[in-house]
Amino acid sequence: MCLSIPSQIISIDENNYAIVDTLGVRRGVSLDLVSDSVEVGDYVLIHVGFAMQKINTQQAKESLKIYKQIVDEIGEEEVFTHFSKE
Repeated sequence: MCLSIPSQIISIDENNYAIVDTLGVRRGVSLDLVSDSVEVGDYVLIHVGFAMQKINTQQAKESLKIYKQIVDEIGEEEVFTHFSKE
């Protein structure tokens, strides 16, 4: 099973490469596969180093709220263990 957690764009450079924040973790991703126009502050879904899709802010915030509830309820270590088995 593959989960894609909404990530917020922090910056975009001249090579269409973005720094995004995913639940407090920053990483670099390519924006080359996103068909929509994106800006700093937008949310995207990421897979293996590429942003795949822009999602609206309300949908992203609702998803992040649910992820945080899951982590709070079962613990961060169990979440990692559970999803790494699938």
